[in-house]
Amino acid sequence: MDLSGKLLIAMPGMGDPRFEHSVVAMCSHSAEGAMGIIVNKPLPKPPMEDLLEQLGIAVTASDRGAAPLFFGGPVETGRGFVLHSADWFAATMPVGEGLAMTATRDILEEIAAGRGPSRAILALGYAGWGPGQIEQEILDNGWLVAEGNAALALDGDHATKWTRALGTMGIDPRTLSAAAGHA
Repeated sequence: MDLSGKLLIAMPGMGDPRFEHSVVAMCSHSAEGAMGIIVNKPLPKPPMEDLLEQLGIAVTASDRGAAPLFFGGPVETGRGFVLHSADWFAATMPVGEGLAMTATRDILEEIAAGRGPSRAILALGYAGWGPGQIEQEILDNGWLVAEGNAALALDGDHATKWTRALGTMGIDPRTLSAAAGHA
């Protein structure tokens, strides 16, 4: 099973409040572990403009600085990751169809100047799993796996992203149970 480029959707009863109702864009998955970015948990503050200012990057594009920062996951929360549309590449890791991830200062400068990717979210931290850990969490009914969806991952309606991600699988969240079962 290769989860790279897929979306993980947290099941009810996840048990870890950091991942409750999360949608995770999976950036990489191998025998060594997995890494993804939570795409539906904007941080209450600071806005991106404040972070860019702290880094000494001037925001010259009027529509870029007010974007929210996201809680990307509990690992390395002091480090930034930009999940973005695949129309911008420089030290970029392709994630799936139409989606890429960059973790360099260059992309922040380009976003601030209005020359970056057409759509992006800046996340602090990432979700990480050791070898076999995410596979076990899926077996334990912690996550559903959906096809990658760049439009959903990067859109601005964060409050309904979890419900809409389930909808791409034809699932109504009211029909989900926190109890696991195995046939």
